[in-house]
Amino acid sequence: MSIIDRAFSIHDDAMILRSRRTSILAANIANADTPNYKARDMDFSSLLKQAASGQQGNLKMARTNESHLSTASVQVDADIKYRNPLHASLDGNTVDSHVEQANFSENAVQYQTSLTMLNSKIHGLKLAIKGQ
Repeated sequence: MSIIDRAFSIHDDAMILRSRRTSILAANIANADTPNYKARDMDFSSLLKQAASGQQGNLKMARTNESHLSTASVQVDADIKYRNPLHASLDGNTVDSHVEQANFSENAVQYQTSLTMLNSKIHGLKLAIKGQ
């Protein structure tokens, strides 16, 4: 494991998962009025645990040399689940706009937190490389 892999730890996988979850939640919001649309979401914590435990997913690229940087190690699409609605809809749509918007906002804040953590780690590495 390279120093870069150790420095970024789980944050790179978290960014990929948060980005994918943003797309899923945005699709739910966009389809709030679509008849028979089923709201979907992913279990972020279980996917992050899968990435942390080193289980390989479909996004893992082959490394032909040990000095190559590792890439994302989580499989996302297979772990997308349908959400149970809080209120039944006559048209079969399971999207609750308020719940989706709250989840979207929370996910955006957590994405920004991961980004801030990565920026901090990169800044620290730059200082270490410069010898400061």
